[in-house]
Amino acid sequence: MEINFLKYLRDNPSAYPYDKDYKATIQPISIEEIEHLEQLYNSGNPFPKVLKELLFLAGNDCYVCDYGINETQQELQEWVREDMLENKRTISRPFYAFDVYGGSQFLFIYLDDGYNPAIYEAHPYSNNDSWISRLSNLTIKNLVDNGIERIKRGENPF
Repeated sequence: MEINFLKYLRDNPSAYPYDKDYKATIQPISIEEIEHLEQLYNSGNPFPKVLKELLFLAGNDCYVCDYGINETQQELQEWVREDMLENKRTISRPFYAFDVYGGSQFLFIYLDDGYNPAIYEAHPYSNNDSWISRLSNLTIKNLVDNGIERIKRGENPF
């Protein structure tokens, strides 16, 4: 797969390349698995290019995105959707969660929003009616690039 958006991640596959004990190296998933996820969560339509790149490069493990305790991307999607269902929350457009944290919130993109869509944050456990908010001009590319830069400065990527 040609990488157009996430070249910085491709060129920095390990968070700590010089650490002998823990490198935090990205781990991909296969094109076949990505296509299966497209069938399940986007009616067979292709994912936005930046999401496909993220999954292709680091869909199994990524040092700047937190996939939670889930073993697979499909488990992650099912977990997010179960949480929403338990809290009587719905998202009417096709979406894909790519980062979870705290067990009570997640980051996602709308799958019908172009090649490098905006990121949204969802708080399904919130009592507030406005439980989804757009993260100001942030895209997966920005989030990944910024996370890599933070790690290079010795900071937490999250």
